[in-house]
Amino acid sequence: MELRHLEYFVAVAEERHFTRAAQRMRVAQSGLSASIRALERELDADLFIRHTRRVELTDAGRALLTEAHRTLASAAAARDAVAAVRGLLRGSLAIGAEQCLGVIDMAPLVASFRRAHPGVEIQLRYAGSGHLVELVRAGLLQAGFVALPGPAPDGVRLLPVAAEQMMLLCHPAHALADSETVAVGDLAGSEFIDFSADWGARRVNDLAFARAGAERRVAVEVNDVHTLLDFVHQDLGVALVPAPVTRKPQAKGLHAAQLTGPVPDWRVSVALPAATPAGPATEALLRLALPHDRA
Repeated sequence: MELRHLEYFVAVAEERHFTRAAQRMRVAQSGLSASIRALERELDADLFIRHTRRVELTDAGRALLTEAHRTLASAAAARDAVAAVRGLLRGSLAIGAEQCLGVIDMAPLVASFRRAHPGVEIQLRYAGSGHLVELVRAGLLQAGFVALPGPAPDGVRLLPVAAEQMMLLCHPAHALADSETVAVGDLAGSEFIDFSADWGARRVNDLAFARAGAERRVAVEVNDVHTLLDFVHQDLGVALVPAPVTRKPQAKGLHAAQLTGPVPDWRVSVALPAATPAGPATEALLRLALPHDRA
């Protein structure tokens, strides 16, 4: 089985179209189609259902896609390892992060990495922590900066970066604005502004209320920290956020109170594949991102 065949297969699977896949891989469509047919003959299975305008993966194709991502990632890591032995650091590095982690600033980190290793093409994408973990597990990301409560998910290992308390943010006219500490039970009946279910802070909040045996109503669900703060400024609900969010300039004027009760800490970690060692480029990034004893 040739790596080139797997690369073409992944391109068709992601583009859902042979012509677009050929354009992406910069090859003739006839050559790409021949490679896919050769792969299907070798595996003795149809990988795609071919329609007039698009293609879909068969069950066999879906099974192969996961392994193809892992195989191609391992091959890239092998090439990078050999280059590192020769004193070179090159190749590509795909990483992800949840927005506004606070304890780590991604823009200066990426800039520092590029200055130190100009031969490495680094790609950064933002998403919720749950989605990032799935991408790391599938081999589509080499590392993800995430905020997750509880143990590491299957197929992923977590390197701790920092931990922060969750805090209440509310409008200064809110009934709780005179309180320095607030118990989870005191929030019964409040309307909440919160992140989508994929975000780390939302998972911490859901876990805290589950432990307290309390229900809550999320009135507004957002995917951006600044939007969340805008809604709290309009007194449309309260928010439970990691402590760094309360220190943002956009939070000025809002009341912040500490939470009491069974509230988990908001923990930021680097998610890495559990089954494969970090490649040279990933290790170089971790040396920049983590304290010396953790890197």
